[in-house]
Amino acid sequence: MYIAKKVMDDFEDYCKRNKLSEKQKAEKLELFKKLLEKYMYEPGEAIGVVAAQSISEPATQMTMRSYTMASQSDRLSKVTHGLPRLIEIFDARRTFEKNMTIYLLSEYNTKDKAKEIANKVKLKTVGSMIVSDSIDLINLRIELELEKESYKDSIKEVLSTMKDTETSSKGNMFYVKPKKDDVKNLRKVKNKVLKTQVGGVKGIENVIVVKENEDWVIQTVGTNLKKILKIDGIDIARTTTNDIYQIYETLGIEAARNTILKEAKQTLDEQGLEVDVRHLMLLADMMTFDGQVRDIGRYGVSGKKASVLARANFEETKKHLVQASFSGEEDNLQGIIENVIVGQIPPVGTGMVQLGIDMEKMKAMIKKK
Repeated sequence: MYIAKKVMDDFEDYCKRNKLSEKQKAEKLELFKKLLEKYMYEPGEAIGVVAAQSISEPATQMTMRSYTMASQSDRLSKVTHGLPRLIEIFDARRTFEKNMTIYLLSEYNTKDKAKEIANKVKLKTVGSMIVSDSIDLINLRIELELEKESYKDSIKEVLSTMKDTETSSKGNMFYVKPKKDDVKNLRKVKNKVLKTQVGGVKGIENVIVVKENEDWVIQTVGTNLKKILKIDGIDIARTTTNDIYQIYETLGIEAARNTILKEAKQTLDEQGLEVDVRHLMLLADMMTFDGQVRDIGRYGVSGKKASVLARANFEETKKHLVQASFSGEEDNLQGIIENVIVGQIPPVGTGMVQLGIDMEKMKAMIKKK
């Protein structure tokens, strides 16, 4: 079996780095050859079409349930599963039910330490620290009844940055009076005050501490990967989020590609559907190959194809043809779709083979005969 020289050179480097014996090297090489045979495909095979069929066929059998409520010890909020989750991944959506799984370093891996960090990361707003709120129309001020009187100082500190307002307190009552005497303005100020962040990490709406095997894990509703990774005690190697864009912005495109692959594989596995991981790898590669996360749609992978006819075949046919004609684009008919459209044999399988005739040699052979 032929193995490319570069691949074998990399294998030799791996053996040297790990100081493998000749026996171990032979075992690894045999395993390597089996894996290589498994991952090989015939020249000219339409792997894109095969991958699309392999993913789409089982996806049609997925349950259409959008959400599930897991046990309270496991999840705090509704989590998207099944086909809706697969659509979220392949559409590269920015808005959906986001969550994080936060792992801790070994020295912080206790129930008490996990609860301490969970309380530290949970978003605390003025609205979460009060019993009730009301508007005093006589004095034209906002009245807040605090859960604890000790909250006064922290609330006063964060509200001191708000312009055109005055604060005062008495017991567990806290008052905010805008300098502008207007009922409509009072309501705006009240909403702004209640949403003002006092502590925690922005985006982390709720938290719960659960035990997974030997690890104490913090599960969250909401996500903020960049801020969470800066907190002491967090295991940055295992902590993750289901928000592909946050992973892309924080860890880079390769990490985003791995997240797309992991989330898609996990969603299919939950439904008991077996899809060869290579097909999902191909899809994840297509969504990230140019250094950005692209959705599979009119404004992403399908809408950015080099071929005019391939773009027009998917959606917005008139728009693509008009734009191409204005800019003088050419279609070299190198893909499958565009060749099918014009009635030519597509360059896959036996269609890749092209025969040529050397007329000079043919003339020479005829003369000999």
